[in-house]
Amino acid sequence: MGVTCVCQWPIPEGRSSQQALEPLHKKLELLGGTKTGYYCVDCETYTSNQTMNLSAVINVMHNTEYPFSVFAIVEGGQCLVADNMFDMLMMRMKSFYSKKSAKIEARGQRFELGDFIVKVGAVSAGPNFKGILCEVEYTACVVPAECWSMMCEFMQGLLGPHCPTVPPVVSKPERLFLPQDAMLQYLEHFNHFKKSQSQFNR
Repeated sequence: MGVTCVCQWPIPEGRSSQQALEPLHKKLELLGGTKTGYYCVDCETYTSNQTMNLSAVINVMHNTEYPFSVFAIVEGGQCLVADNMFDMLMMRMKSFYSKKSAKIEARGQRFELGDFIVKVGAVSAGPNFKGILCEVEYTACVVPAECWSMMCEFMQGLLGPHCPTVPPVVSKPERLFLPQDAMLQYLEHFNHFKKSQSQFNR
C-alpha cells in the first residue's frame, strides 16, 4: 500500500448519486484510467452495554483491499488490526457490546492510472444514500511527507477546488503510511456523514 488520501466529493443539488459519480468516472477514463473492478469499505459501530472499564465505542471496519483483515478502532483513534475471526469474537460478546446503528459503507468503482489507484464510491447507511467519497492512493511511496506535493497536483487535476490542502493525518509525517491510516480517514468521513444526518433530523 502507498500513501492514501480520502476526500468528499460534493453532490450538486437535484442530482442523484449516479449522476454525481458520472463526471468523475468520465474524467478518470479521459485521463487514461483503467477500470479494475469494484471496492467496498464498511463500518459497524458497537457500544458498550457494561459500566466496567471497557471502551465505550468500537468501530469494526472492513476493506476489500484487505479481505483477511478486520480493523477495530476505538475512541481516541487506537486501531487493532486482526484477522477476520474478529467478527466472530464480536458476535460472541453480545452481552458486552451491541450494534449502535446500521452499517455504513462506501462502495464503488476502482481505477488504475500509472502509479495511482483511484476509488470513487457512494456512501450509504442501510437504504439511505449519504454522499460520495474519493480515495486517491499513490503506490510509489509510503512516506506522506515525501509525496504529498505530487499527490496534491494529481488530485487538483482530478478534483479541482475540492482537493484537500493538507496531507492525511499520521502521527509522524516522516513515518511509513499504514493501511489503518486510510481506515481512520474513512471513519472520520463516516462519522461526519452520521452527524450531518442526525443534525438534519432534529
